[in-house]
Amino acid sequence: MSTAWTSRYALRTKGITSSQIRELLKVTQKPGMISFGGGLPAPDVFPVQRFEEACHKVLTEQAPSALQYGATEGYEPLRELVANNISRYGIKAKAENVLITSGSQQALDLIGKLFINRGDRVLVEAPTYLGALQAFNVYGAEYVSVPSDDNGLRTELLEAPLRSGPKFMYVLPNFQNPAGTTLSEGRRHELVLLADRYGIPIVEDDPYGQLRYEGEHLPPLVVLDRENLRRDDGYSIGNVIYLSTFSKTLAPGLRLGWIVAPPDVIGKLAQLKQGADLHTSTFTQFVAYEVARDGFLDKHVRLIRQIYRERRDVMLQALEECFPPEVTWTHPHGGLFLWVTLPAGIDMKAVFESAIEQNVAFVPGDSFYASDVREGSRHMRLNFSNAAPEQIREGIRRLAAAVKSHLTAGTLGAYAPLEV
Repeated sequence: MSTAWTSRYALRTKGITSSQIRELLKVTQKPGMISFGGGLPAPDVFPVQRFEEACHKVLTEQAPSALQYGATEGYEPLRELVANNISRYGIKAKAENVLITSGSQQALDLIGKLFINRGDRVLVEAPTYLGALQAFNVYGAEYVSVPSDDNGLRTELLEAPLRSGPKFMYVLPNFQNPAGTTLSEGRRHELVLLADRYGIPIVEDDPYGQLRYEGEHLPPLVVLDRENLRRDDGYSIGNVIYLSTFSKTLAPGLRLGWIVAPPDVIGKLAQLKQGADLHTSTFTQFVAYEVARDGFLDKHVRLIRQIYRERRDVMLQALEECFPPEVTWTHPHGGLFLWVTLPAGIDMKAVFESAIEQNVAFVPGDSFYASDVREGSRHMRLNFSNAAPEQIREGIRRLAAAVKSHLTAGTLGAYAPLEV
């Protein structure tokens, strides 16, 4: 390693590490490996033919514009399409409220860049999305973690953390990554009211909201903020910034996400984005618009729901059949993940190594905790969208064998229970 460069790294790079999930993807390249690790959409649902047609149309009819520099805020028709699509969920937004980003990961980075000074507290769920922690860590964020359960963030525990004055709350209400849980409607109302009472804004990350497989749609926090607090003029004074992406509905390789916020916030975020990449790929935005337009996106999402619902059900059934009774897991109503909890005291690192020997991979839960990583050591995140049903059954059988090898009476008794 060359100290000529490393000695000159900025202080903000200290403590920054690689994503455990990114590193895990290297392991999954091993022949015969069944991976429940990455949050990967199924390649067999990518609308390849529609993309081929869209690319041809863009290049034959709009090449001078599509291959040129573009506006930082994004391609206007795509921004309008986003605003129209989210209106079905009651979100009142216009194109001026939408900033197109290079994936929702850039959206998180821009939000961190705009709001977080070193040492600022950010309130997060425990567990929470690893990518958000990575984005916010760069700017020196500290964290106030609030536990969640099967009904999402435990709002009855929020008042004391809110009194500590966090800069904002970061929340994934729908089919949360990693736990797969959904914030109940009652807690959504309570969260919005508490945010208003303590003057703490909310960043609502909703990459999976369209992928619901059972139950009724629940109103977004941004809608409840407007309705409960009578903010009738749309997004001019909203207390919630809303994020989403095309990665889970069209294809992650597009690297297209968006931020919905009041116009003054969008303007400041656009200035920061100019310094990062000038603008998101013009060509990609043109193509995505052509793919999604004329109702195709709605039709395609219905197909995705059907396929992912089947895979979720197969995984839940396989867990029920193969896993020992000491192990529990969530029952996600949508999204891509479920969350497995092992008895206290199990060595998750040893379980992971055994699983790799069995040619099956998962993500250990400690990566998803901002504070109490020891609590995370009891958990694993499983992705069900990327594997075919027969792979899911075989993968869960292998994983169950790995888990059972560490649940024998002798092994279980060798560990002291964790304090949680």
